[in-house]
Formats: sequence, structure tokens, C-alpha cells
Amino acid sequence: MERPHVDFGLKILGGDVMSIPGLYRLVQDMIKKQVASLCLWPQNLDIPVLDASTVLIKKPVGILHVKVVRAKKLLKADILGTSDPYVKLNLTGEKLPAKKTTIKKKNLNPEWNENFKLVVKEPESQALQLQVFDWDKVGGHDRLGMQFVPLKVLTHRETKEFTLDLLSHTNISDSQDKKKRGQIVLELTYVPFRVDSIEFSGPLGGNDGRGSASGKSSSDDESLSGAGLLSVNVQGAEDVEGKHHRNPYALVLFRGERKKTKMIRRTRDPRWNEEFQFTLDKPPLHELIRIEVMSKRTSFSFRSKESLGHVEINLNDVVHNGRMNHKYHLIDSKNGVIHVEIRWSTV
Repeated sequence: MERPHVDFGLKILGGDVMSIPGLYRLVQDMIKKQVASLCLWPQNLDIPVLDASTVLIKKPVGILHVKVVRAKKLLKADILGTSDPYVKLNLTGEKLPAKKTTIKKKNLNPEWNENFKLVVKEPESQALQLQVFDWDKVGGHDRLGMQFVPLKVLTHRETKEFTLDLLSHTNISDSQDKKKRGQIVLELTYVPFRVDSIEFSGPLGGNDGRGSASGKSSSDDESLSGAGLLSVNVQGAEDVEGKHHRNPYALVLFRGERKKTKMIRRTRDPRWNEEFQFTLDKPPLHELIRIEVMSKRTSFSFRSKESLGHVEINLNDVVHNGRMNHKYHLIDSKNGVIHVEIRWSTV
């Protein structure tokens, strides 16, 4: 196939710049190659194929109840021969911020008796990580010791007490550091979600956002009582428009907690697909969750933030059906909608 010929000229102040010897041919050949490449077929389009395992999002399967009871004979980190200890705890493989106990001032044998709940996704491979720090008003906090507890050593729904020797690091085969760092005492209970709270029959993505659970072996009263996990997946929005800028992100507001998606620049149809979790002592019956779509200017401005709309979702249907997957029209938005999936899993 013969390449098409297109003539280009550039006239300035009545003269043709392309009349300069050598310049015309150079520019003509360069542009001709670029334009001709768009006219030749077939064009190659490479589409990478992703392994399903690389994009699989792990779902919560249970809750780990942690009671940090006390520590004994901790290291003396301060000049006065004492420490101001606190404990950080988190599950391995998670990017969520670690939870923290209160600080016990000037105490080498602190008593906490504080309770925490951590969402578990892989009980066979995850471990609870504990780190004891000495709080410092100025500068970094010194780590007094740490320990790990693999979740696979726990029996479901049974509370087990551990008294653990604190280590300087996780390489227990290293015999260099023999210094005693004290002990930490805690109680652990792993409670998996009930099977009937995560198994559903039929598609649940209809416009009414309703679904039916299958295989329930307990009464309705039992399914509407007890602790559980509320998972909110903010998938995306459509036709959200700001007066001053359009760099949308979503805020999830529930029971005083505030969680935020990433910001996506210069779009009216953002795709976030971010999930947030709330561990609750009882089902959120007769409660609302508020989701706001906001925009933030990337440069300095007096109008740095503006609302693009919001929605308040009643959680009754989520508790009764186990899951809702629905698009909601945003209040205070002309055409904007937001796509949200909410799940309630009981323990």
C-alpha cells in the first residue's frame, strides 16, 4: 500500500518558512511518517492478561479479639531507671494503622486490661504482631521488645492466655542478644464469621440492592444479634461535577469514624474500589451511614475543597439480607450517582 502524501507549509509575514533549503524535506518526511502510520492497517494492540490470583481481593473471614493484660519486668529506658510503656498491635499482611494501648508512665510492670478487635483475612498464614515501646516526649520512641503469635495456634471461639518473652527482633536463632526484656501477657480469641452470614443465593447486584441469604440454620432473632463486621466498598461514582475543580474522593462517616478514599484528578467518573471495615458489638439496625463525594484543589486556593454530593444509607436491609450492592443518586448533585456495596457478616 502506497503511503499517502500530505503537503505542509508554514507562512510567516508573507513568506513560506518551508522554502528554506533542507528544512522542507526534513519536516515533510517526519510528519508524513507519523500521519501515514495512523492510516496503515492492521494496527497491533497488546492487551496484557492478568492472572486472577494477582487481582483477587481477600475478604474478611473473622475477628480476632485481643486483650492486652499486662507486662512484667520491662527494660529501663529512661535515665531515672524507668519506662513509659505502651503496646502497638497489628496483623501481618495488613496495611491498616496499628492499634495502640494507653501509655503507662514510669512503670516497668504496667497493667492495661484493654480490648481490641482486628479483622482477619487469612487465619492460616497471618500472625498477631506485638511491639512494646517506651514513649518519649521528644524524638522517636524506643522499642523495648516485640513478639508474634500465629493465628493458626488458636482454637476457634476459645479464649487462650499467652505469657510471652519479649524479643529484640524476630530472628530467634540469633544468639547475640541475650538481654532479658520482660514479658507480656495477653488473651486471644479468634471468632470466624458464621457461614450463613457470607453465603448468598443468586445475584445481588439488582437495582433494589436486595438479596436473600441461603442455608440459615439459626432463627432470625439470632441472626440479628451479636457482634459482626460491616464492610463498605466504595466502588465509584458517575457524573459528579464541581463548580471550581473536579478531583473527587469519597468520605465514609459512621459512628464518629471518618475514612477516606484516594483522590482521582480531573474526572467526573472516578473509580475507587476501596473497602473500609467497622467491627461492631451489635448489628447496626436503625442506623445510617453517610458517604460524601468531595473535590480538593491540588494547588493552593481559598476554595480548596467543595462537596459534590452525599447520600445517607439505612443499614436495616444490609443487616437482614447480608449484602447490598446499589447505585444511589447523590443529594445536592445534578446527575451524580455513587456505587456502593455494603456487607454485614456476623460472628
